[in-house]
Amino acid sequence: MTSRFSPETASRRRTQLRNAITVGAVAVLAVGAGLTVATRTSAASTLGAAAAEKGRYFGTAVAANRLGESAYATVLNREFNSVTPENEMKWDAVEASRGNFTYGSADQIVDHAVNRGMKVRGHTLVWHSQLPGWVSSLSSATEVRSVMNNHITQVMTHFRGKIHSWDVVNEAFEDGSSGARRNSVFQQRLGNGYIEEAFRTARSVDPGSRLCYNDYNIDDWSHAKTQAVYNMVRDFRSRGVPIDCVGLQSHFNSQSPVPGNYQTTISSFAALGVDVQITELDIEGSGTSQANSYRTVVNACLAVSRCTGITVWGITDKYSWRASGTPLLFDGNYNKKPAYDAVLAALGGTGTPTSPGPTSSPPGGGNCSTTYTEGQKWSDRFNGSVTVSGTSNWIVTVTVTPPQRIIATWNGNPTWDSSGNVMTMRPNGNGNTFGFTVMHGGNWSWPALTCRIG
Repeated sequence: MTSRFSPETASRRRTQLRNAITVGAVAVLAVGAGLTVATRTSAASTLGAAAAEKGRYFGTAVAANRLGESAYATVLNREFNSVTPENEMKWDAVEASRGNFTYGSADQIVDHAVNRGMKVRGHTLVWHSQLPGWVSSLSSATEVRSVMNNHITQVMTHFRGKIHSWDVVNEAFEDGSSGARRNSVFQQRLGNGYIEEAFRTARSVDPGSRLCYNDYNIDDWSHAKTQAVYNMVRDFRSRGVPIDCVGLQSHFNSQSPVPGNYQTTISSFAALGVDVQITELDIEGSGTSQANSYRTVVNACLAVSRCTGITVWGITDKYSWRASGTPLLFDGNYNKKPAYDAVLAALGGTGTPTSPGPTSSPPGGGNCSTTYTEGQKWSDRFNGSVTVSGTSNWIVTVTVTPPQRIIATWNGNPTWDSSGNVMTMRPNGNGNTFGFTVMHGGNWSWPALTCRIG
């Protein structure tokens, strides 16, 4: 997503889905008297799983500093099979000073995704905004060209093999009826050719990733800006410039609703031989109206075979850049909204969606919540650990799905039900973190967790 001022293939086998989508739970939020509920889902009852069955991905923008929030991570891991770093790959985040590259926050997001079999979209390499002052102050074409190509090379090399698609150039066209290029430092110093050069450099660095041009307000086929981008892509394709996809950001609201020719836009770009990705979807509104708009977008994508995926710009309304417009699929308490149900249904999802509820405190105060952390993995087993917060007098239930079975535990006192699939863990005086080893039997999904006050 961009901090701007605008308004805003075949079905995969289920064995692949289990590796591609993290189902089960990290334990969500407390429901009722301090109970932490982890929702378990069937293969096609989540957004990512349902999209994968349509040969597509369904992703979200992710902020590294939110990954430590249990509910945020739970919904991310359960629902999505693609992520886009929200700000962590932008120029000011990775090269704040010339030639000094820092990737800590971006690595955190990429590692989180890769370890769970999710795709990653790289966002973004060349953009006029969130650009350090030292770049804008460069006076010569030679310097700007050298700096731009070095930035692309260093960043793409660092993440090579982990990124499915890159937004190589972002928002290079002005709004309005002119169809003109934006007057950025790149345009000023290098002219129109900088976009082509950026794509050629990107291809030379990472031939395995998809190279995208990404922009907002190019959703309406009749708009001059849409036509200007279309003409550029058509020219690039005719001359062999390596462009693989076009990203439609698709920020909508009541003043700028989903256009009636939205599917025409998608199919027209696709007809040029490029994929189309909906990259930053959010739709302000609520209730049935918002749900219908989301359904329209999803159906338009599904109608065009080269529309390969959808990314919503955030998980929960409370962290959206447009929070007052409540534009996302989950409300501030991570409850699924009617728009979520509409999207899942449009994707052909099955089952009855279940939402985590808000945290409430048990009598006498306090609460019980859990955070699940992946541990070491082997070919036949994996380790997991659970950290309990809110109380030292906790009881955590860990449920595995056959053929999974827990074969070892540490830092707690376990008991088992008659099936052997449900373990109840209590403190043993060694703190509030315990762990276990699961023989997975081909099922890599995380155990479900519940927590209550003992």
